[in-house]
Amino acid sequence: MKKNILIIFSLLFTINITAQELNCRVTVNYEKLPINNRELLVNFASEIETYMNKTQFTNEPFEGEKINCALNIFFTSASSDIEYSAQVVVTSTRPVFKSDKQSPMLTINDANWNFKYEKGQPLYSNQSIYDPITSFLDFYANIIIGFDYETWGEFYGTEFFQKAFNIANLGMNSNYKKGWERTSDAYNRTRLCEDLLNDKFRPFREAFYEYHYGLDLYQVNKEEAQEHIANLVNVLNDMKNKTDINSVLLRTFFDAKNGEITDLLRDYRDINIFNRLKRIDPAHISKYNEVLK
Repeated sequence: MKKNILIIFSLLFTINITAQELNCRVTVNYEKLPINNRELLVNFASEIETYMNKTQFTNEPFEGEKINCALNIFFTSASSDIEYSAQVVVTSTRPVFKSDKQSPMLTINDANWNFKYEKGQPLYSNQSIYDPITSFLDFYANIIIGFDYETWGEFYGTEFFQKAFNIANLGMNSNYKKGWERTSDAYNRTRLCEDLLNDKFRPFREAFYEYHYGLDLYQVNKEEAQEHIANLVNVLNDMKNKTDINSVLLRTFFDAKNGEITDLLRDYRDINIFNRLKRIDPAHISKYNEVLK
C-alpha cells in the first residue's frame, strides 16, 4: 500500500525533467539601511532569486515538480557600501496527495548572514570554496532539497545534508564565522547538520518519512494515516525517555510542523497524544493546550 500511494501521487503531476530543483521566491526588506545602500541593492533580490532557481544542486536531472521555497531577507545593517548583515527567514513546502494544500517543511529564522556584495557582481556556485553569499545560498538549497527528499524515502536526504555540513565546515574556517560557529543559540546551521547526520536521530528521520506517508494517505484512509502521523510523536516520546532530545533539528521540525500536526491529530482516537506533544515540544505548548481544553 505504501508504495502504491507514492506511485499514484507521482502520477498526479506531469513529469518534467529539468536541470534545476527549486522554485524559489526572494523578497528583500532594506528599510533599516541608508538610502545609498538601498540604491546599491536595487537588483539584489532578483539576482538571488535567479541564482536559486537556475543553479543545479543535484548531480542528475530533477524529475517532477520543483520544490516551492522562499527566502525573506531583512537587511539589518551596512558597515560600508559593500559590507552587509541580514536576517533571513527560510521556508519551503511540498504538495500533499489528493489535496490542494502545501505541507510546510521548513520555517527557519536565521539571524546571522554577513557578506560582501557589490552591485552587479556575478554569482557562481562552487561548493568546495567558501563565498559569503553563494555558500549561504548553497547551504540552504541543500537543506531544502534534503528535507524534501526525506519525505519520499528513508534517509534519502543524507547526501544533501552532508553537502550542507561540508559548506558549514568551510564557513567555520572562513572570515565570516558568525552563524556557522557552534553556539548555544536556538538555531545554528552547523548544529542542524550535525543533528541530521547523528545516528541518535535516525529513529526520528525514519518516523519523519512515515509521517509524510501518513500525510499523503490522509485523504484516502484517515484513521490509518493518523496512526502513521502519531507514530512520530510516540517515537520522540520514547527517545525523550532515554536521552535528552533538545536539539536544533527538533526545534526546526516543530517550528514548521506544530500547526499541521495539531490539525491532523485534532480528532485522533488518543487525546493524550497532545500531552506527549507538550512534553517533547514545550515551545508550542499553547497550541496543544487549545485542543485539550
